[in-house]
Amino acid sequence: MKLSALLAQHEITVSCELFPPKSGAALEHVDDVLRDTAALAPDFISVTYGAGGSTSKRTLELASRLQDVYHVPALAHLTCVSSTREEIAAMVGRLRQAGIENILALRGDIPQDAQFPRPDCFHYANELVSFLRSLEGGADLCIGGACYPEGHVECPHFYTDLDNLKRKVDTGVDFLTTQMFFDNDVLYRFLFRALDHGITVPIVAGIMPVISVRQIQRSCELSGTVMPPRLQGIADRFGDDPAAMRQAGIAYATEQILDLIAHGVTHIHIYTMNKPDVAAKIMDNLSSILRPHGQD
Repeated sequence: MKLSALLAQHEITVSCELFPPKSGAALEHVDDVLRDTAALAPDFISVTYGAGGSTSKRTLELASRLQDVYHVPALAHLTCVSSTREEIAAMVGRLRQAGIENILALRGDIPQDAQFPRPDCFHYANELVSFLRSLEGGADLCIGGACYPEGHVECPHFYTDLDNLKRKVDTGVDFLTTQMFFDNDVLYRFLFRALDHGITVPIVAGIMPVISVRQIQRSCELSGTVMPPRLQGIADRFGDDPAAMRQAGIAYATEQILDLIAHGVTHIHIYTMNKPDVAAKIMDNLSSILRPHGQD
């Protein structure tokens, strides 16, 4: 199922994300994660893709398994930085052959040991989107992109970042998924500014449950995401108690999603970090809201 059709229905959707183990790591427990995440009956599951395609084979494997075994639509991430057009075309061919028609087109993190920029490689996500649309059958793909409610960390001006986002959308993006954010007012302002900028594709709100303070602090440093005082206070109070921090993080994410839906944001994406039990608790807390009237 193309996600563009799903997201156009204006009903509440909830999706999850998982990531393959790095190259060389064991696949132990990965199928358990797939099974348990699929058992939550999300509207789709996205599968990440390492920098430079470092997990490309496993991204394809897990996305295919989600669809073929668990019958959940898969959104395969595809990063382009340091990749040639030939490499990307070959990867897209393998995805299409496996029946995967939903792709999240990303620049990706620049590898530390990479020579960048290289003239024979992609530099930005909008170049990737344009290339995907130019491929044979590219018009039939459903292509998503990323957006940054607080602005991209590498772009010093917020409205320049919006200009870049509009350029990416205009090249053929069907929907957008946000970087994590912890202050819903940040998202509401971004949605207004994006609409004012002519960005009208569906925007999926990405929610990251904070269950590890050390991990989230590192993620915030890399992404430029700000922890609001309320969340910082929670982290300061419970950060040294893993069980309490997990419970508090789930409660905070639950409240975020409740507020978003109450304000008309109907597409929610949970960054599960391969912890389906965390997503399960959030979805159980909101079961009658996410699946009203007993919907499956």
